[in-house]
Amino acid sequence: MPGTIIIPSSAQGSQPTLNPTATFTGDVYLDIYHMNDTTAMTNVTFTPCSRWICDKGAEPRRIKIGDMIWAPPGTTHWHGADEDSPMTHFVIALGKTTWHEAVTDEQYGVKE
Repeated sequence: MPGTIIIPSSAQGSQPTLNPTATFTGDVYLDIYHMNDTTAMTNVTFTPCSRWICDKGAEPRRIKIGDMIWAPPGTTHWHGADEDSPMTHFVIALGKTTWHEAVTDEQYGVKE
């Protein structure tokens, strides 16, 4: 009978990275499970107030537990947690990821 496999967050030889880029607002933890030139698999945890999901130029949208989000290649978006709760998501990225500027307080304040 198969058994459960647990991959600790430190499986890559390090602890989760706190605020891996300057584009994050609030504390964000990044666990890398797999990374090469064409694919990244990471677990990202946003602490409260670390922002929402929003395509550039669009209205912010609230996401709920269990929602799946797909950002087509070339989509510029931001995402993160609400004021009162953390948010964790698992990322499977194919191709290059480009980090853009941080979300401003004004942009974050537009959400409902």
